[in-house]
Amino acid sequence: MSDATTEPKHHSQFRLLTSPRFLPLFITQALGAFNDNVFKNAVVILITYSAANSLHGIDTQTLVALAGGIFILPFFLLSATAGQFADKLPKPDLVRKVKLMEVVIMIAAAIGFAIESPVMLLTVLFFLGVQATLFGPLKYGLLPELLKEDELIGGNALIETATFLVILIGTIIGGLIVMKTHGLAIISLLCIGLAVLGWITARAIPDQPAASPDIKINWNIFSESLRIIELGYRDLPIFRSIVGISWFWLVGSVFIILFPVFARDVLNGNEQIVAMLLSIFSIGIGIGALLCDKLLKGKVRDYYVPVGALGITLFSVDLFFISHPMLATAKGDFIGVMAFLQAGENWRIVGDLFGIAVCGGLYCVPLYAILQARSEPEYRARLIASNNILNAFAMVGASGLIFWLTSRGATVPGIFLAIGLLNIPITLYVSFVVISAAVKRMAKKLGSFS
Repeated sequence: MSDATTEPKHHSQFRLLTSPRFLPLFITQALGAFNDNVFKNAVVILITYSAANSLHGIDTQTLVALAGGIFILPFFLLSATAGQFADKLPKPDLVRKVKLMEVVIMIAAAIGFAIESPVMLLTVLFFLGVQATLFGPLKYGLLPELLKEDELIGGNALIETATFLVILIGTIIGGLIVMKTHGLAIISLLCIGLAVLGWITARAIPDQPAASPDIKINWNIFSESLRIIELGYRDLPIFRSIVGISWFWLVGSVFIILFPVFARDVLNGNEQIVAMLLSIFSIGIGIGALLCDKLLKGKVRDYYVPVGALGITLFSVDLFFISHPMLATAKGDFIGVMAFLQAGENWRIVGDLFGIAVCGGLYCVPLYAILQARSEPEYRARLIASNNILNAFAMVGASGLIFWLTSRGATVPGIFLAIGLLNIPITLYVSFVVISAAVKRMAKKLGSFS
């Protein structure tokens, strides 16, 4: 066979970490996600254990729930506007302005920590959500501008892996430091330092021209939100990718929300078990994401989306069957990680959660790459913004789904089972083309044997 017909060798995705086209955006994104979660968890711990009484009439649980809602609210309100600006103006310039905004926000956070004011800290949390909302269409919109198409799978895999790992590390560090001696001062300096570093790395992102400089900004957030969602629906493969990504965030949110209750009421475990479950989940998603590039060899295809979805269903169902009987036996003193791992059957739970996470990474990365590669450049950021709006609905919907199932008597393992079964029709919709093509090929092969 001649060299002309030989498929070119696909290079490792890790080579992107040495590329000046990718590395500055990668570090900027990782620092931002790390900073968000250090601050968010520090605020939650501070409200829970120290400052709750300074807001008369509002209990701790309500304040903690309010903190989560305040951070996600800007995604509903401002994603459409963020998408318009990301298409109208050069994205690297906007990234630098957004990261400078983060520095100002973190200085305000330091003041809030110094006076231990829940009101000020919740206000800062809202503006941190605003900053994250503005950054979302920029980071995902920049990837296809900075990378070649055969690098998109690897670039998205690295971004998603780093994001989940720094979310985990930031959450742990924020919780560990904030209540220590001088913890508030340390958190303040750390958050300001991370924001400054993010602004410095953002300055190294290569300049790019504006994708659609002539668009007129629609300041009506409601009509523009509906318009960009409708824009995504016009292109069915893109819309299916958006639906699939939003479903991934709903599934992930359900598991993360339920981990503390699952650890306490089913596994009879203490806070170490919660940290272990979060670690397994974050590392598994990262491994699954990185595996995509190896399997797809840089091709932007959704071949492995149904494979990942099938794995999520199978592991979720098995998790139900292994953990449901434990509800009746969970009693006595809570156990830690070492005691938990000494029981052989518990390794099956670890395996199921790890399998769900790996399959989740395998499922979501190709969908992000398809959204980026198939979107028209002049309105790509707005389509990503519509994805962010639906992702926010999905994360809120996760809490609503848990509440609805729990009110009807569902146990935590039962909710995991429900998620696994609901995953089937969603996957049939998202991967209709791939699945139907595979069924036709199988039917053709079976017909040849008859």
